[in-house]
Amino acid sequence: MEFKFITSRDNPLIKEYIKLRDNKKYRTSEQKFVLEGARLTLDAAKSGVPLQGIFMTDEALEKYFDDIELLKESSNERIYLISDKVAGMIEDTKNSQGIFSVAPVLDKNLGVSKIKTGSRFAVLDNLQDPGNVGTILRVADAVGLDGVFLCNCCDVYNPKTIRSTMGSIFRVPFRDDLSFPEAVEILHDCGVVLYATVVDKDAESIRETVFCGSSCAVIGNEGNGLSEEDVALCNKRITIKMNGSIESLNAATAAGIVLWEMTK
Repeated sequence: MEFKFITSRDNPLIKEYIKLRDNKKYRTSEQKFVLEGARLTLDAAKSGVPLQGIFMTDEALEKYFDDIELLKESSNERIYLISDKVAGMIEDTKNSQGIFSVAPVLDKNLGVSKIKTGSRFAVLDNLQDPGNVGTILRVADAVGLDGVFLCNCCDVYNPKTIRSTMGSIFRVPFRDDLSFPEAVEILHDCGVVLYATVVDKDAESIRETVFCGSSCAVIGNEGNGLSEEDVALCNKRITIKMNGSIESLNAATAAGIVLWEMTK
């Protein structure tokens, strides 16, 4: 296979990549997002994601040549060689590994038909830090959650969110088009018990919580937690009791503890 070589930032494909990287509205309108680095691109290809373009430096092509057949198949041979200068213009990290790709938004919708007895879910309510959202999706993958609802959260296709998932974005079913009350209604209708994670000494300790057959942990905003209105829509209130003078934990850390306890 002969690769087309791109040396200019003004190339339409490079301009589109940069716009997808930087502009949420453009990602939404085009229904595409970008991946930076070998791990994410290869995870996408192995997960069957039809990549719409792959950009590689000569060094990256040589380093990952053993994977070239997989990448060719995944991208319908839309692989482009780029100069180091162009790579420097489109990279968003200091260690891009010289490989970048464009993917369509993922078909991961969580329908009612996928909610079975004994399922385990998480609802993220108004989380705004891409790193937290990505890390929680990674934890969800690690503990085997059946799905995650993202309600009024930051863009799941933000490059930082994608990087923080470390590839779990391709394996965890999620839904990001519902309001919190809409997600709660779906879960309640399917017999799922919702556990609101709160900072409250009067709430049930996570150490003592016995999760029901079908359960869902609800995690709130990094700074403000869950609103009283949203807590009222849940079935139970649980908390991570702290030692010493610690008052609360980072949202992703708290989620990790709760999700582990819910799925162990």
